[in-house]
Amino acid sequence: MRFPLWVSGESDQYRLHISGYSGNAGDALDYHNGQRFSTLDRDNDPHTGLHCSQYLGQCGWWFNGCNQAYLNGPYVRTCIDYGCVTWRGDSLKSVSMKIRPQ
Repeated sequence: MRFPLWVSGESDQYRLHISGYSGNAGDALDYHNGQRFSTLDRDNDPHTGLHCSQYLGQCGWWFNGCNQAYLNGPYVRTCIDYGCVTWRGDSLKSVSMKIRPQ
């Protein structure tokens, strides 16, 4: 899967920018496009009332009430609540997302 992806700097709270997805894995990350990065101590989710970073495993992500793609989700064998990451029926034990400078 390849598409343009970049993250704004600190002054924009590390906003996620993605476009031009192509591939056959599904584009759940598009739901998070334009979101600012949230952490345990800084909730930047635009939806009020739920601190997704705390609710979904105490990790950072570009939440959007809370998520569709969440690579930092908890590793569990059975997903009974949204917030774990699944691939072909099991949750992922580890993931890697790399963004390099242009």
